[in-house]
Amino acid sequence: MSLDSKTPSGPLAAKWDQHKFDLKLVNPANKRKFDIIVVGSGLAGASAAASLAELGYKVKCFCFQDSPRRAHSIAAQGGINAAKNYQNDGDSVYRLFYDTIKGGDFRAREANVYRLAQVSGSIIDQCVAQGVPFAREYGGLLSNRSFGGAQVSRTFYARGQTGQQLLLGAYQALCRQIGLGTVEMFPRTEMLDVVVVDGHAKGIVVRDLVSGEITSHSADAVVLATGGYGNVFFLSTNAKGCNVTATWRAYKKGAFFANPCYTQIHPTCIPVSGEHQSKLTLMSESLRNDGRVWVPKRKEDCAKAPASIPEADRDYFLERKYPSFGNLAPRDISSRSAKEVCDEGRGVGPGGLGVYLDFADAIKRLGLSVVRERYGNLFDMYEKITGENAYDVPMRIYPAVHYTMGGSWVDYNLMSSLPGLFVVGEANFSDHGANRLGASALMQGLADGYFVLPYTIGNYFASTKPAKVATSHPEFKKAEEAIRQFTNRLLSIKGKRTPTSLHRELGKLLWEKCGMARNEAGLKEALKRIPELRQEFWKNVNVTGENGDLNQSLEYAGRVADFMEFAELLCTDALHRQESCGGHFREEFQTPEGEAKRDDEHFSYVAAWEYQGLDKAPVLHKEQLVYEEVHMSTRSYK
Repeated sequence: MSLDSKTPSGPLAAKWDQHKFDLKLVNPANKRKFDIIVVGSGLAGASAAASLAELGYKVKCFCFQDSPRRAHSIAAQGGINAAKNYQNDGDSVYRLFYDTIKGGDFRAREANVYRLAQVSGSIIDQCVAQGVPFAREYGGLLSNRSFGGAQVSRTFYARGQTGQQLLLGAYQALCRQIGLGTVEMFPRTEMLDVVVVDGHAKGIVVRDLVSGEITSHSADAVVLATGGYGNVFFLSTNAKGCNVTATWRAYKKGAFFANPCYTQIHPTCIPVSGEHQSKLTLMSESLRNDGRVWVPKRKEDCAKAPASIPEADRDYFLERKYPSFGNLAPRDISSRSAKEVCDEGRGVGPGGLGVYLDFADAIKRLGLSVVRERYGNLFDMYEKITGENAYDVPMRIYPAVHYTMGGSWVDYNLMSSLPGLFVVGEANFSDHGANRLGASALMQGLADGYFVLPYTIGNYFASTKPAKVATSHPEFKKAEEAIRQFTNRLLSIKGKRTPTSLHRELGKLLWEKCGMARNEAGLKEALKRIPELRQEFWKNVNVTGENGDLNQSLEYAGRVADFMEFAELLCTDALHRQESCGGHFREEFQTPEGEAKRDDEHFSYVAAWEYQGLDKAPVLHKEQLVYEEVHMSTRSYK
C-alpha cells in the first residue's frame, strides 16, 4: 500500500486556502444526517466536538475522566504559540513555520506545518472571544514571552496555567452544544476497540468504567483525540490515566502507526526522588525565560550549598554551548546537555541526577514581585513537592518523558490509513517531526479541532456517501465479544504480580535502552526482553476485583497490556532509524561535538508501520518528505 498524504499542489502559502476551496462540501441541512464519534475531550477533542456540533453534525463525545475538564490538556503550563507579532520583533507566519520545521529536525510534513502556523493567529482570536484570561501588558494588550527554539516572543500565556484556561474555553463551547442537544457526552467511558465495516471505521466498543458494561456505538466517522503514549515509560509528566490504548487498538484494525520512536524528553522536570514514585512533575519551559541553568565546574563542589559556589566556579552550560539561544535552546538539545553534565559527575542533588535552575539574577534584575507574578503558581508547586523555596535557593531539575511526536499516521485531511477514522492532536504524528518546540502542543490541538477537521471531515462524507451501519451488525457483536474475552482473561490469571510492578519494569527497561539516548545493542536487548516481559504479564499478573463494577485495577491492566505490545514497535522503529534526529538520539550517529547527525539520503521519510499480527513483524511503509520551500540543513542553535 502506498501512502498518499493528499498534500495539495501549488505554492506553500496558498495550499490550505486552495484546498479548502477544492474540498467537497456538505449542505447545512444534510449535516444533521451524519453522526460523528469523538473519543477524548482534551483540547483537540473538546474543540473538535464543539466545532462539529456547531456546524450541525450529531456528535457523541467520550472520555474516561469524570468530566472533560480533567483531560490532561489541563496540565499544560507555559503557553501557546501564535504568529501575531505583537512584540514587533520580526515574527511572521513564515518564521513560526520555519522554527517549527527546524525544531523538528526536518522530519515533519512541510504543508501541515505551514498550515499550523497559518491558523495560529485565529486560535488566539477564538480563545480571547471565549474569555480565556491571557496575560496582558499594562496597557491592556496581550502579553508574550519566549520559548525554546525561537528568537522572538510569540507565546501567549495565562501565568503557569495556560492549558487549564484554554481547556475551560473549549469546555464551555462543548457544554453549550451539550445543552443544545447536539453533543451527547459519555464521561467515565473508555474506548476499547474500533469497529470496521467494509473497510471503513463505523463505530467503537466502549466499557462503562462505573458499571463495567460493554456497549457499542455506531457513527459515520470516528475521531480519536486521545493524546500521547509517554506513559509507556512508566515515569513521565503525563497524568496516570494517559495511555496508548485507543490508537493501538486502531493500529490493530488497520490505522498505521507513524514514527513511534520520536519521544520528547522535557528538560525542566522535578528529578526522581525514589522508587516509590508513580509519575513526575513538569516545571514549565517558560521558567527558562528568566531562570539560568548551571552546574558546578568541579565535581567536588556538587555537594556544596549552591549559594556558596562562586560565579567563576559555575558552568552555565547552555549559555556556553548555545550562545545565540542560551537557556532557551530546544528541548531535545537542552535535555541531552543536562544528561551530559550529569554523566560527567557534575549533577546535583540525590544521585547526582539534577541541574540548577537559578532565579537569583532575575530577582535582582526584575524584583521579587515580578518573578512571583509571572511564575508564582509554579514556585508554589515546586515548594509543595520538594519542600524548597525556589525564591531563595535554585530549583533542581532533570529531563523526563513529556510528549510524543509519533502517533497514528494521518494525511493532510487528518484521516488515518483506515478510511473514516480521523486522528487529531497529540494522538497523530503530523506536525512536530522529531522534536516539538515548547508551546506548540496546545497550538496543534486547537488548530486541528477548531480550524482543520471541521473542513476536512465534510469532504469524506461528501466523497464517500457512507452507508449507515447499526450496532446490531455482526462486526459490532464480534468486537464486543473480543473485548469480553480480553477482560475475562485478565481477571482469570490471578498471578502474583501487580500491573504496576510489571509496568514499572517495562518503563525502566525503555528508559535505559530507548530513552534520551539509544544504541543498537541496547535496542536489541530491549527487543529480546519485551516479549519475555509480555509473556510474564499474561502468566503472572494479578488483577483484583470483578468486571461488573468500578475496577481501576482492571482498567490499568488493560492499558499496561497494550503498552507491553506497543513497546516492541517503539524499539523496532528506533532500531530501524539509523540516524539521530531531534528526540531520537542514536549514540552511533552523532557529530564530533555530540550533536544529532541526520541521514537525509536514507531516512528523510515518515515511517508508518502496518500491523501484521501479534508476534509478527510489522510492515514498514515510507512517506517520503519532500521540501519545496525550505532547505534541509544541519540544525544549529549556537
